[in-house]
Formats: sequence, C-alpha cells, structure tokens
Amino acid sequence: MRTQGAHKTLTWAPDFLKAWLIASLMIPLTAHVIFKHRRNHFDMTIADAPVIAPLNPPRRILLGPGPSPVDDRVLRMMSAPLVGHLDPYFVRTMDEAQELLRYVFETNNRLTIPVSGTGSAGMEAAVVNLIEPDEEIVICVNGYFGERLHEMALRVGARPVRVECAWGGPVDIEKSRKVWLESNARVLFAVHAETSTGVLQRIEPLREIVDERDGFLMIDAVTSIGAHPIGVDRNRVDACYAGTQKALSCPPGLAPVTFSDRAVEKIKSRRTKVGSWYLDTNLLTAYWGETAGGARAYHHTAPITMNYALHESLRIVAEEGLENRAKRHRRNHLALVAGVEAMGMKMAIAPEHRLWTLNAVAIPDGVDDARVRGRLLNEFNIEIGGGLGVFKGKVWRVGLMGAGSLENNVLLLLGALEKCLKDEGFKVKDSGVSAASALYAEN
Repeated sequence: MRTQGAHKTLTWAPDFLKAWLIASLMIPLTAHVIFKHRRNHFDMTIADAPVIAPLNPPRRILLGPGPSPVDDRVLRMMSAPLVGHLDPYFVRTMDEAQELLRYVFETNNRLTIPVSGTGSAGMEAAVVNLIEPDEEIVICVNGYFGERLHEMALRVGARPVRVECAWGGPVDIEKSRKVWLESNARVLFAVHAETSTGVLQRIEPLREIVDERDGFLMIDAVTSIGAHPIGVDRNRVDACYAGTQKALSCPPGLAPVTFSDRAVEKIKSRRTKVGSWYLDTNLLTAYWGETAGGARAYHHTAPITMNYALHESLRIVAEEGLENRAKRHRRNHLALVAGVEAMGMKMAIAPEHRLWTLNAVAIPDGVDDARVRGRLLNEFNIEIGGGLGVFKGKVWRVGLMGAGSLENNVLLLLGALEKCLKDEGFKVKDSGVSAASALYAEN
C-alpha cells in the first residue's frame, strides 16, 4: 500500500497485490521471492505511519458464557492512577484483595492470590504446582474443560487417568470411585461449574472419594465463583482456581487461586522444580506474602490496573453478600427457565444439575443456531453463546452472571428471542416474558 499527499490515501501497490495473490491462490514460488515481496511491503518510513481512529466499542448486553458485563464502578477504578508494583499502596491493595478472595472462596487458606493471567492460567497454576512428572492424576471429564485439564496434565509430563462421563450430566460418582481406587493417583480433578454444558457438580461426593486414600481434591470454579457457593474449607478442597470475567463481573486478566495447607506442603516437598517459573507458587508467595525478612520479594510486574478492578469487583460481592448473591442468580435463572419453557423450548440439562450462571437452552429443530445469535447481536445488541464440542449447534449458552444477572436482561432476552424464533418458523406456545414476569411476581 502507498500513501498519497497529506491525506495518505491507501492504494494497492503492485508488489503487495502480487504477494497477496500468491498467498491467496497458493502459487508455489521459491522462498527468496516470497520474502522479497514481504520485505518491500513492510519497508515503511515515518511518513507511512497508519492513521487509525480511536476505539469506540459498542456497549453490548453480554449474556454469553463470558465475559460478563462489568459494573461501572469497576470500569472507573481501572482509570485510577498507576503506582509501582511494590509501592506500599499497592501492597495494601494486594493484602485486601487476598482477604476478599478468601471470603468469596469461603476459605482461610493463606495461599489465596490472583494469578496474573486469565482463568486458564489458574488452571495451569493448579496443575503445574500440584502435579509432578510421571505422577498419576484422575481427571473427571464431563465437558470441554475436563478435556483442557487433561491436555495440561500431559504437557507437565503427568500420567492422566480419565473418568469418561456423559456431556450434559454430572460426574459419574461410582465410576470415579472405581477409577480412583484402581489408580495410584493422589489428586482427583473435577469441574464445579462446567461452562461448556451448564452443569453444576456437587463437591461433597468427590471429597468422599478422595478421602478413601487421603488424596487431594482439585476443583475448577471459573463459572461458579461469586454466584454458587463453593465452600473450599467446608468441602476440604485442596486446590481451586477461578476467573475474573464471569460472575465476579471483572474484565478477564486475573485468575484467583487458593491452595490448602496440605497442598502447599505437597508442593514444597516436590522431587522436581515446578515446571513453570512464572506460575511457581513458591516464588509467588514471596511476592504476595511477607518473606522471612519482612519485605515483599519482586517476582513480576503485576497488572496494577487489573488488580484495582478485581479489588473493586470483590468489594461489590462483599457488599451484596454471598447468600444474597446466590439468591439473585438462582431467581433470574428460574425466571429464564420459566420463559424458555413457556415458549415451547427445553433446557438441555436436568433441573437438579443446572447452573444458575450458565443456562444451556436446547435449540429447536429447524431453527438456525448462528442466524438467531447473529440477529440477537445485530438487532438487539445481545450476545449469547453457541455450543462447544458435542453440544455445538445443539444448544445456546445463556450467561446470567454477576452484573448481567438482572431481571431486565432476562425479560429483554426472552422478548428478543421470541421474535427471532417466530421469524424462523418456530411456533411459540406462550409468552416467555409473561411467564418470567409471573415468576418474578411470586418470588
């Protein structure tokens, strides 16, 4: 491309067009010829600096599997001035964030911190710290994120032992017990809130299995934290990780994790070093907690603004209270279900296993999945998610999480969805909005 005059009009340069055609048509040329075209195209000067307009993102109604809407209080906090990552003010912010995270996880674990990274970094932190090379780990797979942890376990050199469970249902407890007893594993993993299917897993029976051999329980709470009770101490969970972008209503970028004292001892007694320097809790502890000398030890430059955001989002959770927050999420979930079923559709998950935060709605026969989601986004500014894995094309994933779990959002989505369904030729039985409104009136 070239620039012409003061306005820098962009035009196709012959060399660039030729290179583009080569790539598009897969015309085989020798490497030095292709490199020559690329080098000429990127041989820019100061005069070639691109003129790009500032971002002006739309304010979507985020009702998908995440991220969820962010409270304006959190957004304002993200514009606060930066301080250094070892500044006394930020150290105090770190301490308060840990205290608030202990409240949300329902734990007194000393090692409770936000890892700098998304929820997947929290997952990897749990795996790479608690599991050693050649160590067995029992992984209960009933959705996409059990599959992901299996992949991470392989990458740290572990020997994962899978418990295959049906997508759309909870973990098969008896099958898990059998696999556990036949293995040499010391760690069992399961997902508390499976985002790919909308299934909520009871933690208590998993702890009973692990107790048969004094094992360690690792739990994924990415989509349950801040909405469903987790009870890390009550359920004696040894390692639990989450994400900020779901029911905590904070932008993605941090991964809250907590490890029991037993888990910390296992990590400290490893035969090998933790496979990740960045996620090594032995090193992170020296940054997030006082060292023997009394001062914080530098580990990495923490994302200051994201920690401000998490601090404020956790303050909002604490102000509402975990019990009230759980009631709100459950109420809006039930209203959505009432509206969906009134229109003649079905939920994909049995009532006793449904998440309140992530609702899997079965797509009716003859209704185009992508077209409906596209219309909701383009005409109503509403984002919902499609299915993953075996659920792809079969369910819509509707997130009612944190600041997005509101009565107004439920009614708005049901009204928009009804119009889209009618245009698809689906015969809507009754008004979803009326059914949800009736439930709200009674509750």
